[in-house]
Amino acid sequence: MGRYAQLLFDLPLDGPFTYAIGEALIDSVEVGRRVKVDFRNRKMTGYVIALTDEVTGSFAIKEIERVIDKEPVFGEETISLAQWMAQFYLCSHGQALSLMIPTGRAESKIPVLDFADEVSFGAIEQLSDEQEAALDAILSHREKMYYLYGVTGSGKSEVYLRAAEAVIAEGRSVIYLVPEITLTHQLSRMVSARFDGKVAILHSALTPSQRLKEWKKIRSGEARLAIGARSAIFAPFSDLGLIIIDEEHENSYKSGSTPRYHARQVAQHRAQSEGAMLVMGSATPSLEAYRLMTEGEQIKALRLKHRVAGGVLPAVEVVDMGYEKHLVSRRLDQAIRQTLGRKRQVILFLNRRGFSYFFHCNSCGFELLCPHCTVSLTYHKRTSSMVCHYCGYQRGPVTVCPSCKSVDVSYSGFGTEMVEQEIASLYPDARIERLDTDSAQQKGHLASVIDDFREGKIDILLGTQMVAKGLNFPLVDLVGIINADSGLNIPDFRSQERTFSLLVQVSGRAGRYSDDGRVIIQTHHPENPAIAYALDGDTDGFYESELAVRRETRFPPYSRLANLVIRGRNREAVEEATGALEKHLAASAKRVGVDVLVASECPLEKIASNWRYHILLSSESGASVHRLLHHVLSHYQLPSSLYLEIDLDPLQLL
Repeated sequence: MGRYAQLLFDLPLDGPFTYAIGEALIDSVEVGRRVKVDFRNRKMTGYVIALTDEVTGSFAIKEIERVIDKEPVFGEETISLAQWMAQFYLCSHGQALSLMIPTGRAESKIPVLDFADEVSFGAIEQLSDEQEAALDAILSHREKMYYLYGVTGSGKSEVYLRAAEAVIAEGRSVIYLVPEITLTHQLSRMVSARFDGKVAILHSALTPSQRLKEWKKIRSGEARLAIGARSAIFAPFSDLGLIIIDEEHENSYKSGSTPRYHARQVAQHRAQSEGAMLVMGSATPSLEAYRLMTEGEQIKALRLKHRVAGGVLPAVEVVDMGYEKHLVSRRLDQAIRQTLGRKRQVILFLNRRGFSYFFHCNSCGFELLCPHCTVSLTYHKRTSSMVCHYCGYQRGPVTVCPSCKSVDVSYSGFGTEMVEQEIASLYPDARIERLDTDSAQQKGHLASVIDDFREGKIDILLGTQMVAKGLNFPLVDLVGIINADSGLNIPDFRSQERTFSLLVQVSGRAGRYSDDGRVIIQTHHPENPAIAYALDGDTDGFYESELAVRRETRFPPYSRLANLVIRGRNREAVEEATGALEKHLAASAKRVGVDVLVASECPLEKIASNWRYHILLSSESGASVHRLLHHVLSHYQLPSSLYLEIDLDPLQLL
């Protein structure tokens, strides 16, 4: 039993830090427990990672004040994983470790669904030939990484669950990741009985005490299957045999705060270091995964080309909105009326919340931006307010130009609220509901809408990205995409990939249990490759085309990027620090094969009153980027008033 404890903290500081263990706590402090201490005149939670009898140096050592846990909540495997993350994602060991401790961090504000009748995860008595072949390949254990590359509705979930059953029967444990906590709950409800209740649920909607309870079920061996969103990848199994990543392409697997980890990368590391298999799947793989499937032997592709349950892929058509005058084209209007006439259901998709999102003065050209961010305010008619979707700022609507006092002002662009109003006027007898982040904040609204839509009590469901992610509705025959162009004009090299993936995924909600599925895509750019390939249903064609562009431009997956964002309240200080850091990087970059691509203000230059500048690094070698950053950051100190965000392999550059 040591007299001193080595502690880590959730701070951007290198550790560990030494604290003395008083006589009263000598039997309570052990590796894996959390403790309360005084750290630089602040009461902090520390994580015990080692005990020792001796210390070097003559500095004063504070004592641990109290022990939080009655038993360890993490072990050596978690400490080791946190150490790898700290080195890979360039954060402190304490920041990485704190991510894995049961209190957790928020991943989403969307409430969890609470219903049991989920068709998509019900057991299929007889696997199709494609499913059987995929399952046999996985259970052969010949490879360590597999990818279920299958069309929407092809039964990937059942293959995952059969593989999980087999691994658990062998005495090992399984982590099953889904991109949304809404899907976590519906999946867990269906598989709990199937796995004799040996299921732990890990997501951000749990209270700290609930999360700790699930965590202890995993550590004790009571749970053999952990289901959850991104952070469930840290489930502390000591006998991990299989990791499943459903809808691998989803951006929600990437953390938006330090450390900016990607669950896929952590899963690859855990699978390799713990001797587990990794099975991923999607109808629209990330370009990184697609390249690994087709140009190398790192991932074994398992194709599922046909739908199960009697469904066939929907017929897709494109409407050029350059020839249309209204939000709903004549072709889509006709299709909606035909579908409603057959007593079937419609999903209308628009990736834009609010009523309208662009205030413009027709006299002087003034545009109303958020005072804290360089983005336009979105008008919400229901609450009669203008809202910033980045920092949450709100104000009343404007009828007089703040600049020239003209009353000749207008709101342009359209969001789900405006489309809902238009749809209600066009189809007055239809039962219509809207499902987006705003409406889902209302307690019980999400579960109620999903239940009612599945039971046929709603005719038209209007939604944003929420309706594209894994939800399964047997009565849906028609999907209408109101504006396919919303993601195409974003200054990001991944915009084509995101648009294509979203179109295919949304389209996949149609005709899952019939041969009458139809998809109508409205666009002003029918010739755009992402839209053209989605129209043809040619996923391989799109990927090969996009890979050729990335290869030519040396963007991922043919390079590794690091985006360094410096932010602070003083614009001049941010700009000056960015220039200084760029000089430090440029002095060593060429020697290690790294290019400094950009050093300028971010596309979203100001968010929440913080000015933002970034430096973008690129190299064919991820190791070279790491070497450069480790070297430079160990010799460069940012002013204390500024903050540096390091994003390795960024998914967006805004």
